[in-house]
Amino acid sequence: MITLASDFGSPYPAAMRGVVRRTSDAELVDVSHDLPRGDPRAAAFWLRFVLPEFPPAVHCAVVDPGVGTDRAAIVVRAGEHAIVAPDNGLAFPPARALAAATGTGPNDIDVFEIHEADPASTTFHGRDVFAPAAARVRENAWTDGTIDGDRLTALGSLTATDDRVDLRFPEPLVERDPDGTIDTIDGEVLVVDGFGNAITNVPGNVITNVLGNAVGDAGHDRVRVNDAGPVPLVATFAAVPPGDRLVTVGSHGFLECDVNDGRGAEAFDLDAGDPVRLSFE
Repeated sequence: MITLASDFGSPYPAAMRGVVRRTSDAELVDVSHDLPRGDPRAAAFWLRFVLPEFPPAVHCAVVDPGVGTDRAAIVVRAGEHAIVAPDNGLAFPPARALAAATGTGPNDIDVFEIHEADPASTTFHGRDVFAPAAARVRENAWTDGTIDGDRLTALGSLTATDDRVDLRFPEPLVERDPDGTIDTIDGEVLVVDGFGNAITNVPGNVITNVLGNAVGDAGHDRVRVNDAGPVPLVATFAAVPPGDRLVTVGSHGFLECDVNDGRGAEAFDLDAGDPVRLSFE
């Protein structure tokens, strides 16, 4: 299959699907065309979460505030998958996750620059560069249910490269008291989802590893977020009454600041990019 993801909304993705259909009979799957507009980091977070659920495929992902500039267009082979994307870092968090998920390790990644002669438009490379490239990769480098790196290398429109824009999510800072117990965790809001949940860069296993207990266990069951009063650290939304604030670990594996049946970002006064300081009780 070929998956499509972008911040285009509608109807632009239909043009991409049409271009792919000219040369490929691959199954087309729309992941989302409502990724945060002009935000490659947020798009990378969501694709890192979603794409490993797919069997081996070619993934065409376009969130491209640099469209029409001299930024490169790339194909990233990640384990048994390939990602076709602008060279703005978007491809690499999901590529590492895909390579790890297929058992080959997060460093099983090769990068190729796409050479597309005279795109018809300087503002719609999703149609003119990335969709045609995804179709070419699917038709020429897909064999036996996986992406063949040698066939990618042989494609005349691709050149192997080590010159790329990488993107990594910031690591949280864990501070301890002199006795070794946790004091604070300093992190950052990575994204706010459609439910208003403020998702941080603090992995859930940091909580269990550092605190020595599962989320919601006795001993550390309340947390302060920045200067706000303490709220429950729980495993489910339903652990607190509707309208109450909470902190939990989402399905993506990161700590998030939420409200049961409400919008956590507003209740905690948080937005993407904001710092969060967590202290536990």
